[in-house]
Amino acid sequence: MSVSGDSLRQKTVAVLGGTSGIGRAVALAAAEAGAQVYVLGRSIAQAGPWQSLHADVADLDGLRQTFAAIGGIDHLVLTAGARVGSPKLADATRDDFRQVFEVKLFGNLLAVQQALPYLSADASITFTSGLLARKYGAGGLLKSTVNAALEAATRNLAKELAPRRVNAVSPGVVDTELWGEAASRQATLARIASGLPLGRVGRPQDLAQAYLFAMGNAFLTGAVLDVDGGGLL
Repeated sequence: MSVSGDSLRQKTVAVLGGTSGIGRAVALAAAEAGAQVYVLGRSIAQAGPWQSLHADVADLDGLRQTFAAIGGIDHLVLTAGARVGSPKLADATRDDFRQVFEVKLFGNLLAVQQALPYLSADASITFTSGLLARKYGAGGLLKSTVNAALEAATRNLAKELAPRRVNAVSPGVVDTELWGEAASRQATLARIASGLPLGRVGRPQDLAQAYLFAMGNAFLTGAVLDVDGGGLL
């Protein structure tokens, strides 16, 4: 999975949720590929080869102002999501449902809506889905349904917003802050890794390559790229 080394050179890339984890890895990889990168998040990103701007998917006026400040955008990457557990239906609260859908589904879709006036005619939009969209089990209800909805939105928007391209990357388990502090998460990740064909969980940089591919391949749209170490097998 690779793209031309010049496909992102001098392009403008905005990464919503780019202050940490997968989003930060995408921002770094895009900058290394020669793009002008804007990292958007509720907090200001650590210093890096990007410009950091405040953005909150719950603040539409603020989002619009942030996109206007950037100006033209060639590639928009959305990795924002809510930190939720894995409650079974009997234990899930209204707030659990509200939080996960308001951020990952409605928040990301409304962010794209606010960005539309600033997206170039051949821009790409890349959402972040997840393994549980198509892998089911007790406790996976919230994450499965929101990710499945986001994948459906990806395919609808690929037709609605054409010739702009709309894709999604679907990560498996990735070693990020979402799994807790580094020292405490290693045992959990090692247990998960033992059940994967590749024998390890993902790294943020593994996922970044998929986002760069989605941005750089001009014939890719309506696709969901599974980067999960064989987790769906």
